[in-house]
Amino acid sequence: MSLAGEYDEYAFIADLYDHVVPYRDRPDVQFFVEAAKEAGSPVLEVGCGTGRVLIPTARAGLDIVGLDLSPYMLAVCRQRLRDESEAVQGRVRLVQADMREFALGDTFTLATIPFRPFQHLMTVEDQLSCLASIRRHLVDDGVLILDVFNPSLDFLVNRPVGDEFGEEPEFSMSDGRRITRRHKTLAHDRFNQISDFEFVYYVTHADGREERLVHSFRLRYLFRFEVEHLLARAGFKVEHLYAGYDKSAYGSRYPGELLFVARRTSV
Repeated sequence: MSLAGEYDEYAFIADLYDHVVPYRDRPDVQFFVEAAKEAGSPVLEVGCGTGRVLIPTARAGLDIVGLDLSPYMLAVCRQRLRDESEAVQGRVRLVQADMREFALGDTFTLATIPFRPFQHLMTVEDQLSCLASIRRHLVDDGVLILDVFNPSLDFLVNRPVGDEFGEEPEFSMSDGRRITRRHKTLAHDRFNQISDFEFVYYVTHADGREERLVHSFRLRYLFRFEVEHLLARAGFKVEHLYAGYDKSAYGSRYPGELLFVARRTSV
């Protein structure tokens, strides 16, 4: 299999990831921690990255396996874990693997895919392979939580292609770097529901030197009923669909999230 999306391009921004303001302040962590506490150990997080959700889950007393394709993101996660207590470290196992096909030798009460890694899968075959791998690792009646964005039709139709937009608050690193991130849409393939994006990082070093770093990636956007059909084909039954991490109902805001809570079925 080829790599899903352009995920290894996270090499040069892995150390920045936890400091980006929208990620640092993202309101999803408590939602996933509470879901893990309700389900009980052990928990599987697919696309765990630097541990933004994984580490708070372990702090809450849950045993958790974090799976990710990128060695660079996992390296940052391991570094962060070194700052945690031995008890927290002992609850975590990290695995470098492809989300489409993995074998961990364990089963889990809960599997989560927070914050879009599922959308790095470009084909229905890859999506179903991922869901099948997760299902094999869930106990009978186990739960999957899948988080994807609800596509904005206005964005897809009217957002200019090729222009930078969305300047975020500047953030600083401990070595004195100051960084501002902007976004760019490169292309929309509306037939295959794939968009090409860039995150552009403007870096000012402590010595005044300036640098422009570009992270290119692709995302497959999915609509509500498309995801429901994927889950049904993969052996899951949707129990809840939320528009946000406050468990607000789908349709209460636009575009909002597509936050699926689905239970493993027996067939």
